[in-house]
Amino acid sequence: MNWRKITFVVVALIVLLGGSALLSKLFISMKPEAGTRPEVDVKRYVAAQPVVYSDITSEVTAQGRVISGNEVGLIAEAAGKIEAGQVSLKKGASFKKGQHLATIYKDEVELELKSKKSVFLNSLTNILPDLRIDFPDSYEVFFDFFNQIDLNEKLPELPDYENEKLKVFLASQGILNEYYSIRQNEKRLERHSMYAPFDGTFTQVNYEVGAYVNTGAQIAKMIRTDLLELEVPVENEFSKWIKLGDRVTVEKVGADDLYGTVVRKAAFVDENTQSRSIFVKVDAKAGAEMLAGEYLSVEFPGYPISNAMEIPRSAVFNTNTVFTVVDGYLQKSQINIIKVNTSTLIFDGLAEGTYVVTEALINVKERTPVEILDAQANSNIQNEKQHDEKGS
Repeated sequence: MNWRKITFVVVALIVLLGGSALLSKLFISMKPEAGTRPEVDVKRYVAAQPVVYSDITSEVTAQGRVISGNEVGLIAEAAGKIEAGQVSLKKGASFKKGQHLATIYKDEVELELKSKKSVFLNSLTNILPDLRIDFPDSYEVFFDFFNQIDLNEKLPELPDYENEKLKVFLASQGILNEYYSIRQNEKRLERHSMYAPFDGTFTQVNYEVGAYVNTGAQIAKMIRTDLLELEVPVENEFSKWIKLGDRVTVEKVGADDLYGTVVRKAAFVDENTQSRSIFVKVDAKAGAEMLAGEYLSVEFPGYPISNAMEIPRSAVFNTNTVFTVVDGYLQKSQINIIKVNTSTLIFDGLAEGTYVVTEALINVKERTPVEILDAQANSNIQNEKQHDEKGS
């Protein structure tokens, strides 16, 4: 193929491509323009009701924690080795009032006490002949006192010594000093044995049997289990409506409702939660066991709120904003929330007669055209929703 043929082919291709482009532009320009559809506002149906204010009685419901009526520490008042009592010194062990919990080794203290009592008996023996001669009216009384003394028991009460001469005589012979010294040792011996001050259980044990403790060491922590209360933190704004003596309802999962009485109100507000603790004593009921530490729901008596309205919480967004219907269009409005309940809230701040939307709306904005459902239609829609949910 010579260069003339090659040139001819190239020129022909250029002409063909150029012609195709021109034809395409021509056909495109001849195509009629697509008409644009006019924007049509899609009207939505919403549940709404006119604002009507009235007096509302609203209950206060809050979660409370069960606490013990008494929570104390078992403190060692003497130093020594811990010996077993009637109760296992273990966390969770229960005990009854008056049971022997533990003993701090006391053999040496007991022996010292008996030694002092022996010396005291000897001192009494030495003064009895003098009492018979100088104080015959007191002799028989002191002789009976002498006979009542038992080395293994506490000293009996010292006979009366109001007579001034008798008081001087007893003091000069060291009788008074020895007597009260022994009583002091008896008190010291009592500190070696620890007894339960109430029905309760150990919540913490720091020293077990066999351990050595110093005076003042905390052996364990214990709580009372036969006297329990509910500590219920309530917002300070609402706590003023709760009065001492108010009857309350206590809800316990898996059991019938319990009832109780408000027995105390804290005279301060928690700085972190701005709540005030209300203490409730729950009525005893067979089969309704409460354990310290568990949480229960408490419903206090209702209190009146004047000129307010109640709507579902789901209708409110951005903290205190609702949709209202004005001239067939949605409009955002701010409300003043007075009280928030579990599923509803109480508010004011809108003009009476204003239609407020009472359901949650998704993907809508202001100026969206809407139509208010009447009560019957709204009820039918709700029934259909419930039916669809059950079917699904």
